[in-house]
Amino acid sequence: MAPIPGSGLAKGLAVTLRTMTKKSVTAQYPDAQPDLPPRTRGVIGLFEENCTVCMLCARECPDWCIYIDSHKETVPAATPGGRERSRNVLDRFAIDFSLCMYCGICIEVCPFDALFWSPEFEYAETDIRDLTHERDKLREWMWTVPAPPALDPGAEEPKELATARKTADKLAAQQAPPATEPHADEQARAAERPTRPQGDSKQQTDQPKPDQPEPDQPTPGQPTPDQPTPDQPKPGQEGRE
Repeated sequence: MAPIPGSGLAKGLAVTLRTMTKKSVTAQYPDAQPDLPPRTRGVIGLFEENCTVCMLCARECPDWCIYIDSHKETVPAATPGGRERSRNVLDRFAIDFSLCMYCGICIEVCPFDALFWSPEFEYAETDIRDLTHERDKLREWMWTVPAPPALDPGAEEPKELATARKTADKLAAQQAPPATEPHADEQARAAERPTRPQGDSKQQTDQPKPDQPEPDQPTPGQPTPDQPTPDQPKPGQEGRE
């Protein structure tokens, strides 16, 4: 069936008429902040505790806008007779966002999850040289990185959370005050407690000493309750007298 002449023009005019009848809404930025998706490519944040200075992100960057400097330190052996090891220590990590094209390759190739996307986008500068963000600035963007999506109940904890919790526990342990000595009152009470002579057991203290007779046995020469004294007559002699 051949199309009706002018049907395409009619459909286009219908779309135009529907759009003309709708009220246009303009977001008054910056008074009204835009509702951005959680994985918006705004700026790149650095979690430097995970960075091992492997230089993989700088080598794979197509714009060569990542600058990394580091030095090596010798780590002493953890066990006696072990071998010393060397590790790279990060000195500088900077990203020039005037050159970055937000491709995300550096985040994808990082094998240790040290780079993340942040939805923040308000970092415009009047001087182009200020668009080179050093590692301190990149670390501040980490607090705006959204939480990772929820995992299955039986899944392992995300590595980002585990590393962040381990770092927080280490900082808390370093800032905790050292253990203080017991209070003076406790020391005084401990000094006043009677101490048992060394070598005396509980059984030895409960047994009577040989010099003292037991309370149930009378001493020699002492009359028993059933035995009369010499001054008292024996039973049966009262009537004879």
